[in-house]
Amino acid sequence: MKKFWLFALTLGLVLLTACGGKTEDGSQDTEAEEETSSEETRSVTIEDAMGEKTIEGTPKKVVVLEWTYAEDLQALGMEPAGVAGLDSYGDWVDVGIPFSDKVEDVGTRAEPNLEAISRLDPDLIIGVKFRHEAIADQLEDIAPTVMFAPYSEEAAQDQFANMEEEFQTIAKVVDKEDKAEDVLTKMEDTFAEQQSRLEEAGKAGMNYVITQAFTLQDTPTLRLFTDNSMVAQIMNQMGMENDYESEKLEIYGFTETTVETLQNYQDSNFFYIVQEEDNIFSEQLADNPVWENLAFVKEDRTYQMPGDTWTFGGPLSAEVLAEQVANAALEQN
Repeated sequence: MKKFWLFALTLGLVLLTACGGKTEDGSQDTEAEEETSSEETRSVTIEDAMGEKTIEGTPKKVVVLEWTYAEDLQALGMEPAGVAGLDSYGDWVDVGIPFSDKVEDVGTRAEPNLEAISRLDPDLIIGVKFRHEAIADQLEDIAPTVMFAPYSEEAAQDQFANMEEEFQTIAKVVDKEDKAEDVLTKMEDTFAEQQSRLEEAGKAGMNYVITQAFTLQDTPTLRLFTDNSMVAQIMNQMGMENDYESEKLEIYGFTETTVETLQNYQDSNFFYIVQEEDNIFSEQLADNPVWENLAFVKEDRTYQMPGDTWTFGGPLSAEVLAEQVANAALEQN
């Protein structure tokens, strides 16, 4: 009798397993199989900084070697498996989405750790040509690699438009194009909202100069952003007007200079981004007569922004920057 019940139980398990792939009406449930098959056969061809590239399947585990693209993945609802320069990321970039403990550090942005990348077994790597071209073949040996050139002469013509294009390319590769459109729409809405805040406060059309300032080789140094930069493009879309111009195309979107240059822009509103531990205006320049005698300093038209205002990011950083510009301007009311 015991043998009979053992046989019956075994037979039941076999039948249950056999029926597991069927629907309630007994037909085979192929939805999961079709999804898997679709992902396996999916193929996307894009143009990156190295030429035409075809990516097979839909990447899920992505290693990012430049912060902008880590942020882009976050905007698309994904988390990178690995990020170069992970320990420093939060010092400069804050888009309100912290990485989980699952994200691995894979070396520095300038010198990624190939062994650390390989251990993650990624199905996509995203890098930048000016940093990673020399190791492109080694990266490709690990996983398909997409390279961007955000500081090429072509991209530098309009860094904001280039940011959007790169973001949409990544979205295409990871099959998140609809999500990308939603993100960009929300970004544009944020610019309009922040412009309205300025207008309601009587600060519509503010003319400005904006800098990211820091100490370099014991010298107070300023990056004055030009109109082709992400920063100026965002502020200009908020109805503001950049007073700073360069005689040449600035590949990185800024001119690196000293405080003396500011004497040419005394009628401007002065926005500045500094790290709290390296605020050159309250420290090295506190008693500097050039700084102290500037009209916008005397007239209290200076606007401090946080050190983690990321000026080279994606759509999320663009939203944060717009809000921080408006917040800084309105705090003076």
